Amino acid sequence: MLQERFGDVTLKGKPLTVLGVALLPGDMATEVTLNDKGFDGKRQLLESTAGKVRLINVVPSLGTGICDAQARRFNEEAASFGDRVIVVTVSVDLPFAQQEWCAAKGVERVVMLSDHVDMAFGDAYGTHIKELRVEQRAVFVVDADDVVRYVEYVPEIAQFPNYDDALAAVRDLL
Repeated sequence: MLQERFGDVTLKGKPLTVLGVALLPGDMATEVTLNDKGFDGKRQLLESTAGKVRLINVVPSLGTGICDAQARRFNEEAASFGDRVIVVTVSVDLPFAQQEWCAAKGVERVVMLSDHVDMAFGDAYGTHIKELRVEQRAVFVVDADDVVRYVEYVPEIAQFPNYDDALAAVRDLL
């Protein structure tokens, strides 16, 4: 049974329930399988990005203004890191919708992964919002040895993450 964390996130001030244990810096990142292209395209999150620093950007849905802006911001920042850092965006949007969004927005530097099938990422990383079946907005920085080095669970869905702290955590690992 998954841990339930009522009130760890709000939507316009209304408390909601998040499923899964909240990760802390120093925890080992958990391997999960997510969809990357279509319904039968699967990718292991950690295995497919092994040996790199990972900035994992988690958004509820790319169809909202804040999620759109957040994903585009991390796409822009990805260029400054070169090939030592992989920026991954996780949402519950269907994989083909993620690909269409990337094409429409010119997003080319981010690996898009979908948690729509079974919420495996949300359950493992403590971002699964029970009432809405979407991800809580969050940012994780995972080092090349799969150790979580930075965690931010954004407490209000309609707020941006702390970009400066997340990007500083990535730079500290380079």
